[in-house]
Amino acid sequence: MPNTENLVKELVQKHGKSRNSLLPVLQGIVKVNRYLSEEAMIFAAKELDLSAAEVYGTASFYTFLNTTPKGKNIIRVCKTISCHMKGKDEIISAIEKSLNIKIGQTTHNKNFTLLATNCLGWCHKGPVMLINDEVYPEITPNKAIEIIESYKKNSVN
Repeated sequence: MPNTENLVKELVQKHGKSRNSLLPVLQGIVKVNRYLSEEAMIFAAKELDLSAAEVYGTASFYTFLNTTPKGKNIIRVCKTISCHMKGKDEIISAIEKSLNIKIGQTTHNKNFTLLATNCLGWCHKGPVMLINDEVYPEITPNKAIEIIESYKKNSVN
């Protein structure tokens, strides 16, 4: 894995030095490092000739650009009204009980972080859960736990 400064330079070389490159650069950092450290945001600001405040403002605006370390598997449950009406609260409660964490927390072993998020674009198939990049539509509390258990079994500690 490249160090943070080299990673940012590689991403800027790939995406260009324009203001429009900021989001793909930040997404690339998150893909490799799992979150945006202060150091990474400062390097991105320097490489793109932007203020650190502008980079942080962009990073903190988007929920998928984590500015704090998260677990290996990030569980996002849609919190829109349509998912709410289809039982998202029961799903969140089941996950919280299963993992012994609350929304916004990470398990002690750093395997899972649980987040509520705005629309995932699957309102017609809600409630919806996203783990990393995998979408799980029409989820039930039992189905959610089964899926999380499969992640636990496949996880290398």
